[in-house]
Amino acid sequence: MQVQLISIVLILHWMEHANGQHHTSRHRQHERGPGCMGGCLTCSASNGCLTCMPRLFIHLERDGMRQIGVCLASCPKGFFGTRSPEKNDCSKCGSECDTCFDKNFCTRCRAGSYLHKGKCQESCPDDLVPSDIKRECVAPCPVNCESCLNSDTCTRCMSGHYLLHGQCHSICPEEFEPNEQAMECIPKVHCEVGEWSEWGPCLRIGKSCFGEESRTRKILQTPSPQGNPCLSTLEKRECFVKKRRCGKGNKGSRKEEKKNRNNRKEKTNSEGRRERKRERERERELGTREDDNRNKTEQLLKRTQSRDTIME
Repeated sequence: MQVQLISIVLILHWMEHANGQHHTSRHRQHERGPGCMGGCLTCSASNGCLTCMPRLFIHLERDGMRQIGVCLASCPKGFFGTRSPEKNDCSKCGSECDTCFDKNFCTRCRAGSYLHKGKCQESCPDDLVPSDIKRECVAPCPVNCESCLNSDTCTRCMSGHYLLHGQCHSICPEEFEPNEQAMECIPKVHCEVGEWSEWGPCLRIGKSCFGEESRTRKILQTPSPQGNPCLSTLEKRECFVKKRRCGKGNKGSRKEEKKNRNNRKEKTNSEGRRERKRERERERELGTREDDNRNKTEQLLKRTQSRDTIME
């Protein structure tokens, strides 16, 4: 009897020791160690992460026939995250969704379908139009718009219209001009010129003492087709050739110059004589008028005196 009791105690002790070893081995297999990826709380050599650190989502990635667990701050494209006290999971979106908020609400559709009120549809309701860029059902395009992002923003205008700030114009607003290639209204570019240079040397013209000097300025900004054109970039003026004897060694030129001076002087004198002559004529005419008026006054006075004598 005593031998049986000893045997039973030994058997129980062995079973307890075996269970302890099994539990320790299992705990070590699942504990976080060098084989765990970042963010894992517990992991398995064959299945990756089993549980994640707080606030991270566990996501199962397929590797052949196996599924490997990884811990992520947010779920990848095509999945949505759900949180619970036990764990945070990444769940797959519906087949028509590219991204989603949850199983029943898409936020972006796959190519070929359009989002409307959280659902992906092959066609849009009658009052909306599909947008291939946004993959959504949007309001109709603005007036004269061929394609648009929404009811307020056009991306391409109909023929004969030009795009500016999402709107189509038949005539570009002030300070803008049409670009026929892009079919857009672009800002006008006005000409800009620099400062005038110094006057150049006085270059004699012919054999006279007079010449011509010039100055220039550069174009800093070439104008666009409808921008303000450039002002003159070349300016000339008459000048007098200094430190040079005009017509030196040419008697004909000196005679011609002297003749011109005499002619100018004669012309001035002639005009003065004519003016003085006109002044004398005006004075004579004025004197004649005064004599006539004096004679008329005297005759009137004589007639008056004669009439008074007769009446006496």
